Amino acid sequence: MSDEARQKAINDWLPVTASRKAKWWYSAFHNITAMVGAGVLTLPYAMSKMGWGPGVTVLLLSWIITLFTLWQMVEMHEMVPGVRFDRYHELGQHAFGKKLGLYIICPQQLLVEVGTCIAYMVTGGKSLQKIQETLWPHWKGLRTSYWIIIFASVNFVLCQCPNFNSISAVSFAAAVMSIGYSTIAWVASLKRGVLPDVDYSYSAHSIPDGVFNFMLAMGEVAFSYAGHNVVLEIQATIPSTPDNPSKKAMWKGVVVAYIGVAFCYLPVAFIGYYVYGNSVEDNILITLERPTWLIAAANIFVIVHVIGGYQVFSMPVFDMIETFLVKQMKLPPSLILRLVARTGFVAFTMIVGICIPFFWFSSWISWRVCLCTNIIFYSMCHMA
Repeated sequence: MSDEARQKAINDWLPVTASRKAKWWYSAFHNITAMVGAGVLTLPYAMSKMGWGPGVTVLLLSWIITLFTLWQMVEMHEMVPGVRFDRYHELGQHAFGKKLGLYIICPQQLLVEVGTCIAYMVTGGKSLQKIQETLWPHWKGLRTSYWIIIFASVNFVLCQCPNFNSISAVSFAAAVMSIGYSTIAWVASLKRGVLPDVDYSYSAHSIPDGVFNFMLAMGEVAFSYAGHNVVLEIQATIPSTPDNPSKKAMWKGVVVAYIGVAFCYLPVAFIGYYVYGNSVEDNILITLERPTWLIAAANIFVIVHVIGGYQVFSMPVFDMIETFLVKQMKLPPSLILRLVARTGFVAFTMIVGICIPFFWFSSWISWRVCLCTNIIFYSMCHMA
C-alpha cells in the first residue's frame, strides 16, 4: 500500500473524518449539546459572585463575543481553496506554523476537553446521588465516588461509538434534555418565589477575596461557552462542494443553537439569582428542594445530557489519541486499539473526578484555557 493510500485509509478510520454525511441540524444539536452543558447550572452562582451590573454585562457580552468568534471559525474551516481544516490544531498549524501551531493549540484544547469530561463525570455522579436523596431520603445511600463510577459505566460503553455521526442520536437526546432541565431550573425557581431574606450584596470581605470571586465567576461563564473547542470537528462531518460549502449548513445550525443557548442561559442566570441571591449553590438544582418529582426529573435530564456531552467533548480527544497511536507509533488501526485507548481515557477522567469531586473546581481550572480557545486564538488565527 502506498503512503498516500495508507493516509487515506487512516483518515477514513479516525473518528473526526470517518463520516461526512451530516445535515445542518446535526450541527445544531451537536452545538447545543456542547454549549448548553452543565455549566448553565452554575450561572446563578456566578451571578452571586459578580452582582447584577457586572453579571448581566458579562453574560450578554459573552453571548455576543462567542457567537462572533464562532462565526470566524466556521468561515475559516475552508478559507484555503481545496483544503478543509478538520481539526482545531490544523488551523493553528496553518496560522502559526506546523510545530508552533501544534504546541500552542493541542495542550490548550486538551485541557479544556479533558477538564470538561472530568466536570461531566462529577456532575453525572452528583445528579445520580441527588435523585437517590430526593426519592429515597431515608436510605443512607452511597458515597459520591460510587455514583461517579456508576455514571462512568455508561460512558465505557458509549465511548466505543466510532465517529461523530454515530453519536447523533445520543447528542440529539442530550440537546433536548439540556433545554428541558434549564427550563425546569428557572420555572421551578420562579414558582418558588423570592426568598424572604434574599441578599444581593457583595460577599467578599477584602479586595483579594473580591478579585478571586470575580475570576471564579468568569470561570463559570467561560466554562459554559466551552463548545467552541469542538466546532471544527463538528463541521468536518458536513459534506462540502464548491457550490455548497459546509459553512452554509454549519452556520444555519450555529444560529439555531445560539437561539437555544440564549433561551437556556439568560433565564436560568437571572431568575436563579433573583430568587436565591447569594444563597444559591454552585449547581442550582441542588438549591431546589421541591417538588421532589420535578427535581428528580431535572436530574435525570442532566444525566442524559452530560452523557451526550461527554461523548461530544471526548470524540476530538479520541481522535488525537488514535492519530498519535496510528501515525506516530505506527500501530495498525483496529477495534482492540480503539477499545484500549478509549477505555483508558474514560477510566482516567473517572479517577480524577473521584479524587476532585467538585464541579466548580474543575471548571475554574479550565476557565482561562476556555477564554483563550473561545476568543483569543480564533481572532489570532483569523488575523494570521
